[in-house]
Amino acid sequence: MSEERYGEFVLVRRHGPGHVAELVLDRPKAMNAVSTEMARSIAGACAALGTDNGVRAVVLTSTHERAFCVGADLKERNSFSDADLVRQRPVARGAYTGVLELPVPTIAAVHGFALGGGFELALSCDVIVADRTAVVGLPEVSVGVIPGGGGTQLLPRRVGAARAAELIFTARRVEAVEARELGLVDDLVEKGQDREQALALGARIAVNSPVGLRAAKRALRVGHGMDLRVGLEVEDAAWRATAFSGDRAEGVAAFNEKRKPEWPGE
Repeated sequence: MSEERYGEFVLVRRHGPGHVAELVLDRPKAMNAVSTEMARSIAGACAALGTDNGVRAVVLTSTHERAFCVGADLKERNSFSDADLVRQRPVARGAYTGVLELPVPTIAAVHGFALGGGFELALSCDVIVADRTAVVGLPEVSVGVIPGGGGTQLLPRRVGAARAAELIFTARRVEAVEARELGLVDDLVEKGQDREQALALGARIAVNSPVGLRAAKRALRVGHGMDLRVGLEVEDAAWRATAFSGDRAEGVAAFNEKRKPEWPGE
């Protein structure tokens, strides 16, 4: 396993041959509250991962025992002038869009508190694995703002407009079992198993074609919410991107030769 640090608060670990990258939130003294510096580091790490063709899956984790991420750093925000907040906004957005726009499958490993921007980081991933200590929610209206890291758009895509409205308008926190029942998280695992299970899922994903994985994610993300006929055209374009690739040729050959494929990744 290799490690690379992005600023003081973000770490990237490469597992096995490096096809699974672990994006680690590492600001334990603040329960991973997202400061300006931390947001910039998340965006930088995502930019690097997004252009690394060797990465096939990214797992988002936390080093804090009792929290995934508690959201924006409100202590920092309390010192901001209006002008400071305007200047900081694109930096903050860069962290959330950085995770959202990663071109490979992404998995969030959630335990403890995942609130506000912390839950939005998880929502930006394709799959959320949570342990039984998880508490999730978007409480922004209780402090005079709204979810600004994608929450008003990502949550209704998961649970429907009415349920998302109820959760956002009440600012309520949802514990793990109910969160799984409502579809706020996808897999519920035993206490302390979220990281291990998320990495295992990442490893299962990463054995597959890198060209196929990226194209499948693109089709899923771009086609979502479109008219079906338009969505099928999106899918066809993604299929064409894979059909004449080296990965497709290797996958078919490996299947017929009854061996594991050695993906060229192109």
